[in-house]
Amino acid sequence: MNRLIPGTTLKYSPQFRDQAFSAISPVLEATGGLTLSQLSKLTGLEGSTIQNWIKRGWVSSTKGKKYSEKQVLRILLINMLRGSMKLENIAKLMTYINGDVEDTSDDLIEDILLYNILCRIILTAEDENAFTPDRIKAIIVREITNCSKQINADGQKIYKAVSTAVLAYRSAWLKSEMEKAMDEILADMEGRNGDQNDREKFF
Repeated sequence: MNRLIPGTTLKYSPQFRDQAFSAISPVLEATGGLTLSQLSKLTGLEGSTIQNWIKRGWVSSTKGKKYSEKQVLRILLINMLRGSMKLENIAKLMTYINGDVEDTSDDLIEDILLYNILCRIILTAEDENAFTPDRIKAIIVREITNCSKQINADGQKIYKAVSTAVLAYRSAWLKSEMEKAMDEILADMEGRNGDQNDREKFF
């Protein structure tokens, strides 16, 4: 499977499992931020989409022509979830976690910690092929407990938010797999022309 770091177009490597954002942060530190074209390449998003998210208040506004770590993280978080959640609901989820996008003083958890936690949960579950409800719950509880000193909130609130995000990410993956399967069926229907040999080949 050609795995990617969640929310990005970057190929996954085990060295990034525990701190997924470390695959991106060196470039941000070296350049002082990403340009719109770099951010588009990183996320696979159109530049106009990114700019629209800023206009709608889902991502903090830019200062200059480069996108800061804070903006990149929020865009990655939205990008992770948009395959199955409505953008308006993603915005509400982000508000539930961290309030006003322009104000970090009301944040329950830093975006970088939230992103790394979500990636660890997703990548661990994928490694273990363990997307059963009980196992996912156990992984989420473990991650939140391990980071409890860095979270400025009731763990139950963060648990609800993280659980929702993980389910959204997995739902998007399942939807993508369903669409691939459907594409194969449609290709079969277009190319078979009444041929019944498939049944004989399968059995």
